[in-house]
Amino acid sequence: MPKNLTIATFNCENLFKRFKFSSKVSQAKKDAAIANGFIMDDGLFVTLIDEEKELTAQAIKATDADIICLQEVENLDTLKSFQSQFLAGKYPYKYLIDGNDPRLIDVAVLSKVEATHLITHQFDKKGNSLVFSRDCLEIEFNIEGTPLTLFVNHFKSMLDKSDPKAGLENTMAKRKIQSERLVEIITNKFGNDPSKEHFIVLGDLNDFMPSAGLEPLLCQPWLENVVARLDPAEQWTHYWDGAPKSEDPYKQIDYLLLSKKLATQNPNALPNIIRQGLCLNAKKYRGERFEGVGKKNPAASDHCPVAITITI
Repeated sequence: MPKNLTIATFNCENLFKRFKFSSKVSQAKKDAAIANGFIMDDGLFVTLIDEEKELTAQAIKATDADIICLQEVENLDTLKSFQSQFLAGKYPYKYLIDGNDPRLIDVAVLSKVEATHLITHQFDKKGNSLVFSRDCLEIEFNIEGTPLTLFVNHFKSMLDKSDPKAGLENTMAKRKIQSERLVEIITNKFGNDPSKEHFIVLGDLNDFMPSAGLEPLLCQPWLENVVARLDPAEQWTHYWDGAPKSEDPYKQIDYLLLSKKLATQNPNALPNIIRQGLCLNAKKYRGERFEGVGKKNPAASDHCPVAITITI
């Protein structure tokens, strides 16, 4: 029998079980502290507050997801502790493999369904360079006899420390390599025409269309960006509080890309973008907020969870 399943993605923004840098600390001091990670200088850090984690948890609960894929989680112990303390054990299955990011932010999965297979692509290389900034985590499920594969991603950031004003252009080449490699991973698994398979590509791709960095992935005929089913004014998933006045701070950089098979099976399924956890500065959203959300912080994240209910 067909099975209804809610799948979601959420960059939960620095879900750490540790200290975080004070906003007053310069980038140079942050870089030095990361390089000397075994030395704790109390002057550099402030403690993470439970209010932020509670708001993050409320955003996750609001998805009502059976499987939610997360970005920016410190490690598996952090994920276990967070879901036990703030999600009341809602998700019995927790998956995370430490990836490549020097800030120790990884992709992860919370699920009510046990996975059958887990594959990391963090060691994939092009030449001598690692392809994925964090990982492309490939995770398989058996949904009442039907295989379902999720490819969980967190692409290269648009920020470029060497030239912040030109970050988008300077980092585009890396995202293009990541997009191309992800297409290779999918076609190596399913063949040159994966349109009849059950899979979803999802996560924070750190870019918005049109984009030379994302085109190799998003322009595939066997994938559909289901957020594009919404009114264009409602497709944004991220608010950049520090955006220059010349730039729109509201963009879609979080994606649910359904295989053609799943998209065709679910022609009327619409994504749900949960914005109640955004800071009050995100004035484009005029709906209700979770209790405790502040002008800039605390907030659930600068990203919105994106969820969709589909029939497998």
